[in-house]
Amino acid sequence: MRISEITRETLDVTLLRKKPGHKYEHGHALVLSGGPGKTGAARMAARGALRIGAGAVTIGVPPAAQLEVAMQVTAIMLQRISDGAALIEALKDSRINALCLGPGLGLGARAAELVKSALSAPKVVLDADALSLLAQDSDLRAGLHRGCILTPHMGEFARLAPDLADAAEGEGQDAKAQATQAAAARFGCVVLLKGPETIIATPEGEIRRHRATEGRATPWLATAGAGDVLAGFITGLIARGVAPVEAASLATWLHAEAALTHGPGLIAEDLPDLLPQVLRQLNV
Repeated sequence: MRISEITRETLDVTLLRKKPGHKYEHGHALVLSGGPGKTGAARMAARGALRIGAGAVTIGVPPAAQLEVAMQVTAIMLQRISDGAALIEALKDSRINALCLGPGLGLGARAAELVKSALSAPKVVLDADALSLLAQDSDLRAGLHRGCILTPHMGEFARLAPDLADAAEGEGQDAKAQATQAAAARFGCVVLLKGPETIIATPEGEIRRHRATEGRATPWLATAGAGDVLAGFITGLIARGVAPVEAASLATWLHAEAALTHGPGLIAEDLPDLLPQVLRQLNV
């Protein structure tokens, strides 16, 4: 089993450079939100997608949360999406080319409907509550496809694939990598298993590893919302046309680098606004 290490030297930073063109030539990401009092995670994901270069980002909200979100965003747009049927209608806009859902989405009937409808989109990042809904419903899991990216932490991974989570914590330095690749093959899509050692695997057997340990240790990322921002980074990159495995790899490295740039006292809201400094250092 060959594992590629994700480092500054192995990154293809040319994928981060923006070419001339209007905003929709750089992609339009749609991030779905939960209800009132549960919109912060989606807003952080949306800001991450915008900062990483998506030309336009819209948050899809239930009507009851519209005012709450409208008071918090400016460059990010807003659209009412009350249920799965409304999402299908929204996705008829051909400019929307990447979808993110799960952060703050909830676990009720509306959320399950949205996951089902979202899987009809060609490029989808599923995080947080969306992963829990997938874990509960085999019919939803059957809708996963190669344009999906799953971004679980170990607890979510254990709900999605209990047998593989046990294997990931087994003996052997590559147990986590082997389990993640097995999950990618089982679900037919890219799986990013988060942690100080983050593993990214494809259904075809490619495995990549990012180690946020020793000199790159980022304990400040153990803060509410950090994973939501990572999902947003990935979404913004796939909206820009970056392939799922490359988007996951770049986003993971940039996420850790932003945390290292800030250091102690980091909160999740800081991460998107640290990206410009990180990208300048890469000469992007």
